Amino acid sequence: MPPFTVLHVCMGNICRSPMAERLLALAVRQRLARVPAGTAAPEVDALVHSHSAGTGGWHDGEEMNPPAARQVRARGGDPAGFAARKLLSEHIDAADLVLTATADQQDYVVALRPDAGPRTFVLGEFGRLLPVIDPAGLPDGTLTPDAVYARGVALVEAVDAARRGAAPLPADDLDDPWGRGDQTFSRVADEIEETLVPLARLLIPS
Repeated sequence: MPPFTVLHVCMGNICRSPMAERLLALAVRQRLARVPAGTAAPEVDALVHSHSAGTGGWHDGEEMNPPAARQVRARGGDPAGFAARKLLSEHIDAADLVLTATADQQDYVVALRPDAGPRTFVLGEFGRLLPVIDPAGLPDGTLTPDAVYARGVALVEAVDAARRGAAPLPADDLDDPWGRGDQTFSRVADEIEETLVPLARLLIPS
């Protein structure tokens, strides 16, 4: 039930998935900023809950990697309060959509929870398939938690149908920027936003 919950997964949960977690929250907040004056808009977390975890679990409790935090902050997001954590089965069970940084991590999620297969995608794969979805075929776009949740669930089902069991492409993987420079982190953050900004637009079309 609401909110529509998106789980982002990478290996260490200090670079790629934290950026995705906070950049989706930012994209949803920017959509809500478009609501006409005088209209009461729900809080971001009442509509879309964006969180993350790592398959490795080596960095539990650590803050976001500094260059990843810089990218989030530079784009208007907030990296404060982030703490890395190990991916658990209950995180997957509670997610309506799971977006992984790589195909290997997608396999890890599905091995842990086979029933999560239809709602687990490599982030680049999900972004590549979004343009083939007809927004008119989704439930109405009213700005209520129930409506956004229904729209999100229908969107995930439509993207799963669009991939028709095909495996993700190698180009769908996100490079791991850990230990590399700000230019690499910026490129990876751009690639994350290429999927998450259209996702926010489809979830909150008003």
